[in-house]
Amino acid sequence: MPAEDFLRVTADIAQVYTPGDITVVLTGGEPLMRKDLEMIGLKLRQQGFRWGLVTNGFSLTKERLNQLLNAGLGAITISLDGLEAEHNWLRGHPDSHRRALEAIRMASAEKRLNSDVVTCVNQRNLHLLKDIEDELAGAGLQNWRLFTISPIGRAAGEPDLQISHDQFIHLLDFIADNRKRHALPRASFSCESYIGSYEGVARDGFFFCRAGIHIASVFFDGGISACPNIDRTLVQGNIYQDDFNTIWAEKFEPFRNRSWTRTGPCESCKSYRYCEGSSLHEWDFQHQQLRRCLLTGYYSAETNGSSFSETLLKK
Repeated sequence: MPAEDFLRVTADIAQVYTPGDITVVLTGGEPLMRKDLEMIGLKLRQQGFRWGLVTNGFSLTKERLNQLLNAGLGAITISLDGLEAEHNWLRGHPDSHRRALEAIRMASAEKRLNSDVVTCVNQRNLHLLKDIEDELAGAGLQNWRLFTISPIGRAAGEPDLQISHDQFIHLLDFIADNRKRHALPRASFSCESYIGSYEGVARDGFFFCRAGIHIASVFFDGGISACPNIDRTLVQGNIYQDDFNTIWAEKFEPFRNRSWTRTGPCESCKSYRYCEGSSLHEWDFQHQQLRRCLLTGYYSAETNGSSFSETLLKK
């Protein structure tokens, strides 16, 4: 997308809302591929927004980081998905781990920057969580978020990317132990899914899917929706035909009234009042069908993931 098209949208937002209350996150794909990233960031700051980016760190150099900081970069999230072999397997490049770790060291040492790392937990790195913690601690990292990989797109047909229900509980226990030890980096489970008795233990606060309520996205093709990994049938408009502020104010009904999620396994679930159908990226909206539920271990028949048990998470 041409930068001026996106910056026109943010300029319109700044006319209606207080930009200082809003953070713009540039993600991808890989945002560091853009040669105009610094210009975009500087324009966002001039409009009054805070901004950050999510990156694989592959192309981050000290010089580029300084340029981004001078353009007002305030936060950076870097992906690290295992030790060298596991990360490079997932990323498909033999130098990916080394470059990501160098980026983490640079970002962690920069006092002007809020930085964290996200790790997508899968069959190949689950048993290495403590080793990954040690590696990140050695890089000076303070904050670490752990995710699972949803069975969306190609990930639905890759068994190595999915973990079983028992393995998911192991992940939550690891995070709880990290926090009990007051270890650095401080681990937390991601924003996905209500996790029962692990709420407040494996994450700060209580589960709430903010998609379409506090979060909107502009996609590369101009689509207006919430989080980028949510079903594309939930796109609410397009900046090339619609006014963003009007779409935000008058549409987004599927995000703000989630009664449509009370179907299938959610229909009789006693925990529905706490999660209202879980994270919306777990839903196939077109077919009104839940793909999976981390709380219960449910997987839809169409999902080629692991076979989960039907036991609610209990400590």
